Amino acid sequence: QLQLVESGGGLVQPGGSLRLSCAASGSPLDFYAIGWFRQAPGKEREGVSCVSPSGTVTNYADSVKGRFTISRDNAKNTMYLQMNSLKPEDTAVYYCAADPVGYGSTWCGIGGMRYYGKGTLVTVSS
Repeated sequence: QLQLVESGGGLVQPGGSLRLSCAASGSPLDFYAIGWFRQAPGKEREGVSCVSPSGTVTNYADSVKGRFTISRDNAKNTMYLQMNSLKPEDTAVYYCAADPVGYGSTWCGIGGMRYYGKGTLVTVSS
């Protein structure tokens, strides 16, 4: 069973940057499309970004395009989310996620995934 553990959340001022990490265990991460989701207080969880197992396809929510960058290091079984130019509306609990779509697949989607971590809180405030 794949397990995911996020780290890197915290308090940052508007315009600042944070890098989230997610360590996977229990299964090779390169079998999975991976992604990041977030849930703000009082709102439903939304997809932020994803990347295919091949690493060649990425998707981003319109609200984060040009500011966030997703990446993966299959050798380390780890994924990352670099967040720049953060805004107060980016405040949320961020979850890493994975979907078993197969080795070499060029598919990923931010509608939902099978496995999720427990989340890390990101607060953007002055």
